[in-house]
Amino acid sequence: MKNKKIIVGTLFLSCLTLGLTGCGKEVTLKNGEKPVVTYKKGEITSDELYKELKERYGISALIELLDHELFDKAYKTDDEETEYVNSQVSQMKSQYNNDQEQFENAIKSYLGLESETELRSLLSLEYKRDKAIKDTVKAGIKDDEINAYYNDTVIGDITAKHILIKPEVTDDMTADEKEEAEKKALETAKEVIKKLDKGEKFEDLVTEYSDDAATVENKGELDPFNHDSGMDENFLKAAIGLEKGKYTKEPVKSTYGYHIILKVKQAKKPELKKIKDTIIETLAEDKLNNDATERYNALMKAREDKGLKFEDDELKKDYDEYMKNLIDSATAQ
Repeated sequence: MKNKKIIVGTLFLSCLTLGLTGCGKEVTLKNGEKPVVTYKKGEITSDELYKELKERYGISALIELLDHELFDKAYKTDDEETEYVNSQVSQMKSQYNNDQEQFENAIKSYLGLESETELRSLLSLEYKRDKAIKDTVKAGIKDDEINAYYNDTVIGDITAKHILIKPEVTDDMTADEKEEAEKKALETAKEVIKKLDKGEKFEDLVTEYSDDAATVENKGELDPFNHDSGMDENFLKAAIGLEKGKYTKEPVKSTYGYHIILKVKQAKKPELKKIKDTIIETLAEDKLNNDATERYNALMKAREDKGLKFEDDELKKDYDEYMKNLIDSATAQ
């Protein structure tokens, strides 16, 4: 560059990923370089612009452009995505009393975005990235993982009855008073089990003792349930371990109180081929929830699967360092 250095903000930023080609009319200087701006005593070449933009905006701008190119094409915007973006924007606006000026000032200050349109574009990209991540994790799940989950975890729907004894506690009780109420509920639950051991009918004891008003009229019977039914984990585990027609010999503690559970029946578990897709979904969600680094590893793999290749060694180094920092940060959490 001749004379003083001129900085060209974000002009032609998209040229970073296009190798500065296709950005308008091209003129070639005697030295073979291409100018993007000329003035009386000189010019700014495309090489100089590329270097300036790379140093100033670098890898973060490149990644956003790259992911738009890769994932906007792979995942077309649908009603679900539109609903998600609208919901997120509405929620954010409500924090500023739906004042558009305050809202746009906030996203500019905190997110560095110039408008709601830019925010919507970013939210759309995040939505598509999440889909790419999920699809990549799902594609990496092996048959032995699926078979192990099916054999060890999948069960048929369970039908059970229960008697619920709730501790009689109130918010204004002291800690000691609440503890005493818990003990009393536990003792009552044990008394119910003793009566069952002596031959009293489960249904009669439901009427006499159960605090679950929703099931008393149905003799304590619950709707069929499984792992995905939102059942309390302690309750579910106890029900799975029971034989048909047997009841729990110890009260089962849940967030609601103490349960005595009678297993009525358990359906045969479905064939693997009928629930294979559901198992893959579950395993993928487990991987993402249990390992904070899985998201970034999957995102890198998704880009690689679409043929990502760096032609600039410095940008490749910056990209590797950028992703490594994200993974290290996730590991530290």
